[in-house]
Amino acid sequence: MASSLLILGGARSGKSRFAVADPALAGRVAFVATAEPRDAEMARRIARHRAERPREWATVEAPLELVARLGEVERTHDAVVVDCLTLWVGNRLLRGDDDAQVLAEADRLAALVRRAGCRLTLVSNEVGAGVHPETALGLRFRDLLGCVNQRVADACERVVLMVAGLPLVLKAPGWRRGVADDGAVQAP
Repeated sequence: MASSLLILGGARSGKSRFAVADPALAGRVAFVATAEPRDAEMARRIARHRAERPREWATVEAPLELVARLGEVERTHDAVVVDCLTLWVGNRLLRGDDDAQVLAEADRLAALVRRAGCRLTLVSNEVGAGVHPETALGLRFRDLLGCVNQRVADACERVVLMVAGLPLVLKAPGWRRGVADDGAVQAP
């Protein structure tokens, strides 16, 4: 059954573990990885994440061209986990993409999420609640990732925020965005 879930959270909040532990991930499952082993620490993290997911899952590397690769994979699999949007945005910035290019790709990703024919689970960091970045690039990254997360969250049926390994449901089927005429927030 087609559905979509965005899992947000801080560093080491349990996002990836929660994503791969979903019992609804059945049948032909693909894991779309956006990480590149740029240093020893990242190589260790990648190895740890590989060990945590089932061996029978297909792994697809998509550090830059996430939308194109995801478009291919979602047609041939019952479920797809994308881990993570944070690294994808960072990779695009390091390549030299400007904000408009990243946001255009985020819009393409959101459109793909809305029409996907499989179960999609996407993982991303919530970086807006942490320390204020000291550099212009850090500030740009934080703000851009926040915009990407908003676009993807809007497209997803469900959104969960992980805190200390615990999932907090932010959006579920039936949820509506908006404010009523009297100024009250509309609830599902």
